[in-house]
Amino acid sequence: MMDTRPQQPGEIRTTCAYCGVGCGVLAQPDGAGGVAVRGDPAHPANLGRLCSKGFALGETLALDDRLLTPRVLDMDTNWDTALGLVADRFSQTISDHGPDSVAFYVSGQLLTEDYYVANKLMKGFIGSANIDTNSRLCMASTVAGHKRAFGTDTVPGTYEDLELADLVVLVGSNLAWCHPVIYQRLAAAKAANPAMRVVVIDPRRTATCDLADMHLALEPGSDVALFNRLLAAIHDGGAVDAAYLRHVDGFDETLRAAQAQDGRVTGLTEAQISAFCNLWVGTQKVVTVFSQGVNQSSSGTDKVNAIINCHLATGRIGKPGMGPFSVTGQPNAMGGREVGGLANALTCHLDLEDAVHRDLVRNFWDAPAMPEGAGLKAVDLFEQVRTGQIKALWVVCTNPAVSMPDADLVRDAIAGCDFTVVSDVTANTDTARLAHVLLPATGWGEKDGTVTNSDRTISRQRALMPAAGQARADWDIMSEVGRRMGWTDAFAYTSPAQIFDEYAALSGLAAAMGRDFDISGLTGLGQGGYDALQPTRWPVTMRGQTARFFADGQFYTPGGHARMIPVTARPPAAKTAPRYPFRLNTGRIRDQWHTMTRTAKAPRLNQHLGEPFLEIHPDDAASLSIAPAGLITVTSPQGRCILRAMITDRVQPGQVFAPMHWTGETAPTGRVDALVASVVDPLSGQPESKAAVVALAPYDAAWFGFAVSTGAINPASAYWARSRVANGWRAELAADTAPEDWEGEARRLFALPDAACQTFRDPATGTVRLAFTDEGRLLAALFVSRAPVALSRDHLAAQLGQVAQSPLSGRPSADMPDPGAVVCACLNVGVNTIRGVIDTGQATTVAQVGACTGAGTNCGSCRPEIAVLLAQATRLEAAE
Repeated sequence: MMDTRPQQPGEIRTTCAYCGVGCGVLAQPDGAGGVAVRGDPAHPANLGRLCSKGFALGETLALDDRLLTPRVLDMDTNWDTALGLVADRFSQTISDHGPDSVAFYVSGQLLTEDYYVANKLMKGFIGSANIDTNSRLCMASTVAGHKRAFGTDTVPGTYEDLELADLVVLVGSNLAWCHPVIYQRLAAAKAANPAMRVVVIDPRRTATCDLADMHLALEPGSDVALFNRLLAAIHDGGAVDAAYLRHVDGFDETLRAAQAQDGRVTGLTEAQISAFCNLWVGTQKVVTVFSQGVNQSSSGTDKVNAIINCHLATGRIGKPGMGPFSVTGQPNAMGGREVGGLANALTCHLDLEDAVHRDLVRNFWDAPAMPEGAGLKAVDLFEQVRTGQIKALWVVCTNPAVSMPDADLVRDAIAGCDFTVVSDVTANTDTARLAHVLLPATGWGEKDGTVTNSDRTISRQRALMPAAGQARADWDIMSEVGRRMGWTDAFAYTSPAQIFDEYAALSGLAAAMGRDFDISGLTGLGQGGYDALQPTRWPVTMRGQTARFFADGQFYTPGGHARMIPVTARPPAAKTAPRYPFRLNTGRIRDQWHTMTRTAKAPRLNQHLGEPFLEIHPDDAASLSIAPAGLITVTSPQGRCILRAMITDRVQPGQVFAPMHWTGETAPTGRVDALVASVVDPLSGQPESKAAVVALAPYDAAWFGFAVSTGAINPASAYWARSRVANGWRAELAADTAPEDWEGEARRLFALPDAACQTFRDPATGTVRLAFTDEGRLLAALFVSRAPVALSRDHLAAQLGQVAQSPLSGRPSADMPDPGAVVCACLNVGVNTIRGVIDTGQATTVAQVGACTGAGTNCGSCRPEIAVLLAQATRLEAAE
């Protein structure tokens, strides 16, 4: 159950390291490197809730894989040598080839103070706008849509609006898995207000659909057509707010474009479209939430504006329970947008291409040079790295060799760059392994600064412990490079509080020029005030705060009016064809984050879905002779992956889904963004990550394997995926050729040349089982079969380091219960445990399952899966 106690002695208020919900965390260090965490009941974002990832933050702080000292060409060195080399190489490159020959690629996981310094260094002093961020892959279409409609990148509403609404529409958002705390707030609001309706618009049936009264499984990319039909219905139903339209330009031409739209491209029936439109038009208090399914599209900006158009036409914006609402993917994507971290922006929501805005910032910074136009957006940036136009690259706190579209090409481009610097917490990422210089940065628990969440709330992330090894804060690293490049006074910061104060002061000047972003009321806090800063939603002016924007019809365009934008639906850029007949959707899973640099360190987060997989419809699997739990070769014009088959009707025929988390460190053939083309939205530059075209074929494996070990597992097979467990490691393995000596291969795999070995072989079935022990304690085991290996994986992993009973059986003995695969990662509750209380009649509801087992009582993101188990049991009873 959620812990609602107020802050206790020894607990430190900080903020979660993951998504843009911005949950408050109460963290209590134990003085030995460990930290106990719980949700902060006083934080307005989460009110004490945490998801499975946040709940496991304390398990991600081990130093075993941390980068603890600077490295140059894979050799440890000191900070003076490393930063001297970075400053000299960047300075020389700029001197020889100009400022646009260098680039920074930064991250939405940076703190605002880090982001501010990076942006200031590149745009104000190096004199180039070649700084972009992985937020380009996440929320750039929202930024472009906001600016087209409002004049600034303004989020109009707040989280409370989802609870105050009578209708919440979720577009391209698997809120239950990607923003589970907001999902639980919405679920609680719906339970308290039975009249509330929830609509999910998503080609795939996700866990979020468990809460939905209506699920519209539209064709990928057709969102604009649906919202154009809605705008036409708003007009036909008399729901246009004529008074509000006095503050809006472009209504007539936008309506004409909407009325010309053919709704059939959505793939929905006319009855489905009418039911949705009638519900939306007839409900005054409506919030439309959108996320990556809208943004990650070659028409993402148009999708954003199609949604905003409907809210502007009805005046349902900026009022309690009303408005368009973008939920962001990273902990400080919003802060990065605010400081101008994108290549086409200036700090404090000022416009880089506006000469007056440039002059304001240049004078405030006393900067020697400012670029007059936008720099390279992410895809173009790495293309210029590939072609050699970018000759010095600094990557900060992100992993583009995995996360960029056309990831193999990007990996090779970075590898070929003349000079690459990577600042990160670990050297064990696909990108860090390509660097000439590695700089150890502080991570969560060591960082000190601010972040901004999806509803504009600024929160403090506070240090819980000293920096690991020689790690330094990113703002500190970049400031010293700035000083070494000759700009001593401009980068003379000694604390994040100084940076925040400068930033707040600049925001007041920007607001005086008609910008929305204003935290000038936080200027002059000093170190004490900064240390004590409570969660605060901007704007924060000298006159006070404003919760919402635009109810008064005042916008930030030159004429002060909002702009409705005529849009027409465009299909995804890549077309399916006989060679590539399937549409690939990509996304996240419940318990992992980005490329798993942090989450994969927590064993509990690896248990729910432990390897890369492909969701495929049963009809498609049958037509391709793909067996359950088999492997699938997935090929696109850009690349190739091998993924585990997950046969399910959650996806429609002709469509497949794969998560994007796995890397060369965890599953080399599971790097899903290698399949995605570098097609972008022409306005936002955001890649179309959810509409690649692929071909599928069964992977013809000669053998499948499952391994566990107390020590590192070092696979060499064609397919492998490894993850941490509580006492060591586990791995899934497969290949199209088998080794001649399985014991020799196992000893190499586990680096156990001399350990005692128990062996079972059945040549007729191709079964091989080997267990390595030391005085009866299980050190490692390998199970091999011609078919996917069937055994109790969690049970076998739990035997590591223990005196194992019959390790070659792969299953618990009759007197040992098998909890089964983990469903609830927070409390480590397995599927068999849940089925047990259902089958015995102890539980017939999700709440009763929670009361009996604890499952679903912490973050709640497993509740949809519990509901499925209950439904399966009900169907089984009906069949009997």
